[in-house]
Amino acid sequence: MSSGVDGARRRSNGAVVAVKNVFVAESTTFYTILGVTLFLVVFGVVMVLSSSSVEEYRYKHGFFGAFTKQGLYALIGVPLMLVVSRFSAEFWRRWAMRILGAGLVLQLLVFSPLGISVQGNRNWIGIGGFTAQPSEILKLALVLGIGAVLFRKREKLHDWREVFIPVGLATAVSIGLVLVGGDQGTAMIMMILVFGSLFVGGVRLRHLAVGVAAIAVMLPVVTMASSSRQSRITAWLSGCTDSNQAQDLCWQPVHGMWALASGGVFGVGLGNSKLKWSWLPEADNDYIFAIVGEELGLIGAVVVLALFVVLAIGMVRIIRLSPDPFVRTVTGGVLAWVIGQALVNIAVVLGLLPVLGVPLPLISAGGSALIMTLVAIGVVLSFARDLPSRSGSGARTTTVPEPGTRNGALR
Repeated sequence: MSSGVDGARRRSNGAVVAVKNVFVAESTTFYTILGVTLFLVVFGVVMVLSSSSVEEYRYKHGFFGAFTKQGLYALIGVPLMLVVSRFSAEFWRRWAMRILGAGLVLQLLVFSPLGISVQGNRNWIGIGGFTAQPSEILKLALVLGIGAVLFRKREKLHDWREVFIPVGLATAVSIGLVLVGGDQGTAMIMMILVFGSLFVGGVRLRHLAVGVAAIAVMLPVVTMASSSRQSRITAWLSGCTDSNQAQDLCWQPVHGMWALASGGVFGVGLGNSKLKWSWLPEADNDYIFAIVGEELGLIGAVVVLALFVVLAIGMVRIIRLSPDPFVRTVTGGVLAWVIGQALVNIAVVLGLLPVLGVPLPLISAGGSALIMTLVAIGVVLSFARDLPSRSGSGARTTTVPEPGTRNGALR
């Protein structure tokens, strides 16, 4: 009888310990990334409400349509991010290539009867009343796949054939499928995350330089393949000085600059934008940063930039402290993806780049982009849980097993 009681007591104590481990104090890096991410998501939902309410009322007879959808996406994405953060690095390493394969299959669906064209880009699928952008899933899948390849080839990074044949094949197929669909903006972000992963993963700089040179040669060819894309770039290079383009190609960038200029230092106040009254296309998506600048002024725009900088610092800290090459590579890819995309979006709004159709991560309206960005940050958070302290104590450490070994997937 007593042995049964003792066994029950031990099981009870084990359950208590398991529950405590769920709420164990994480590293400061974990909470920094989590806190900044949650703030940007909440801020984004508010800005989507402010920037979309007029257009939603005009076309759909309700102020809160886009806001409700974005809030729903956040309610899906944030818990999913927290669940993902409980998986181990070994789990992601073991499943990386399968996730990449699944991402490619989903991207192929855009060329099936499920595919949908949005503003000339066939990179969406529709099932019932729901639409999704598989290329957002493919971004994370490609990062994980590159991380797995570089982990397995970590002793052979000096041999370009060992690295660039598998990575180049996966990259060419992934980005090629996106380009066939006509989405050059997403393809550019994917290229940025590929080079970010390779650089952080330890690939030699001279090998990366060859890749950059190849992209520089191919970029004009890809750009000139589309007449609309060529026209946008020509208008951008001319500085939109041609009055004939004012009502067409230059309408969006010019009104975006007007929104930023009218905001001044302190802004016109949250909800008081004038350009969102059907003057600025995609005000809640690609050009939401212009509405931020108009309503919250230079101060609000700088705060948004500062938050992305803090997010980048947190990821850089993981790269510096983690002993696992897979963790460093994947974190570098997610860093290049999220921060690179943010900088590209802001550069477009500022007129430093032609219009590319790239949303501002965590802030712009859009379900696929928001949810998959949160999932990617959840993967980084799973790495942050195991960061060793500088002194080597007080944090849980992660061993680097050989490929094929199995550890627990959840922690």
